[in-house]
Amino acid sequence: MSLQHPGPALPTPACDVIVVGAGRGTRFGGVKQYEDLAGQPIIRRTLQAFTRHPGIRRVVPVIHPDDSAIFAAAAKELDIAAPVIGGATRQESTRNGLEALADAPPALVLIHDAARPHVPAAVIDRVIAGLVHADGVVPVVAVSDTLKRVDDTGRVIETVPRTGLARAQTPQGFKYAAIINAHRTAAGRDLTDDGAVFEYAGGHVMTVAGDDAIIKVTTRDDFRKLTELMTETRIGQGFDAHRFTAGDAVTLCGVRVPHDQGLLGHSDADVALHAATDAILGAIGAGDIGLHFPPSNPEYKGAPSERFLRRAMELLHKRDGTLVNLDITIICERPKIGPHRDAMVAAVARIADVTPDRVSVKATTTEGMGFTGRAEGIAAQVVATVRVVPG
Repeated sequence: MSLQHPGPALPTPACDVIVVGAGRGTRFGGVKQYEDLAGQPIIRRTLQAFTRHPGIRRVVPVIHPDDSAIFAAAAKELDIAAPVIGGATRQESTRNGLEALADAPPALVLIHDAARPHVPAAVIDRVIAGLVHADGVVPVVAVSDTLKRVDDTGRVIETVPRTGLARAQTPQGFKYAAIINAHRTAAGRDLTDDGAVFEYAGGHVMTVAGDDAIIKVTTRDDFRKLTELMTETRIGQGFDAHRFTAGDAVTLCGVRVPHDQGLLGHSDADVALHAATDAILGAIGAGDIGLHFPPSNPEYKGAPSERFLRRAMELLHKRDGTLVNLDITIICERPKIGPHRDAMVAAVARIADVTPDRVSVKATTTEGMGFTGRAEGIAAQVVATVRVVPG
């Protein structure tokens, strides 16, 4: 299909955005725009896509009347306008948003679905640039699959030629005066997007290239695809070792294990949690435990090592990351780890605030070889798997 593209970009006047998020997500099985996507609600990621764009003056959310509290939490500290209450249909909700701009109308307005959080800046640029040459602009992607028309029984009635067909996406852009008049004209109808509203009122819509990454979350499968698109899996590894010293117990994975010796270290010398901390820090490129908790600092003398792991998790969460798995291997001849394994798994899961099935604790020996084999100390190695939002 031959798409139409605007000419060279010119300076554009003020552009506002309406983010429509008043739906109930029937096919999703919940209010999808507030679903957690890699550490943030979908609607927050959508709003951020526009608050971070230099061509946008004002971002106006449209929400369901029952969602005021959950929206306030999701949009906390974002530089956006006060939310507008939506209507019974998407078309009515969009019109409410447009009417809310009437007191200080923009020259241009973009209308976007809250359930499309992954919005490349290049698509926003193309839509805005297209409005230099047209009153209405819709980003589209060409249809690549063969299309079938089917009846209620699932029987194919015909194969639909795909020549000239495209999938419409958002944000869709319009001259403000033209689209608000179109919505007033089309009031009471149930049209599926704002381009259709504009066409119904006699307007002409131009297309620009969209992006396959602009996935609208309608079903759980859409959500899974979007999660995979927006995040990447990373692996970090950590290793630590401490020698034995006088004492009556060692701390491993946050659990006190009775023993005829202790472990020598500036903190509580928990080799397992130290290695776990380094593994997470390594996965997100955040240095190592010594960078964040230098042994020269008296503040950490005798400190519980769970403090270090919690800090690593905080840094992971700041990257909108999640911990997929911690695989911990403790290397020693003694003490025996087996009797304490369940308690160790539970302790690490509590500290990292994950479910126990995301934590594995294993033990091995070196068959009498090396410093652990000679019972001079304990070592641990850890592999951490995390998912983070790149960039």
